[in-house]
Amino acid sequence: MKTLVTARDFLEMASARLSQLCLAVASLALVLLIGSFGWLVFGRYVLNTTPTWVEQLALLLICYITFLGAAVGVKEDTHLGVTLFRDMLPVGLNQIVLLLCDIALAIFGAVMCLSSIELVRFGWPTLLPMLNLPEGVRSLSAALCGGLIALFCAIRVLSRAVQLIEQSASGREH
Repeated sequence: MKTLVTARDFLEMASARLSQLCLAVASLALVLLIGSFGWLVFGRYVLNTTPTWVEQLALLLICYITFLGAAVGVKEDTHLGVTLFRDMLPVGLNQIVLLLCDIALAIFGAVMCLSSIELVRFGWPTLLPMLNLPEGVRSLSAALCGGLIALFCAIRVLSRAVQLIEQSASGREH
């Protein structure tokens, strides 16, 4: 069982680092978003020429900020949820419900990733106006989010399953 615990710790540490990277990228995108709107205002009111690419860049950045933030929210378990009934359950049953919720989220993330990959493929030949980037770059943020949600939840499923096994083994010993 010691090897499983060590592997679990490694996976949790790796997912925490990946989560931090997602937050760093989303934060950088937010800084770029703010800077581009600053340039928009400066161009429009000082230079008297509106930079037309800002709107398309803003839409692209908002997709990455939102989807990366959502994946981190799932990892950190900070999304809004109704836990009244789950919290009323006995501890053992509560843990099983949490495990089932994580399995459902992992499946949702995988489906989201696969569906978004189809959107990326579909939109790749088309270019975003003003940016000359493939349209699929925008959908890539949703594919990344789905993949990250599936990964983060799969690691949490593994961790919860090991914890349940350890608890049941220690319960049998007593």
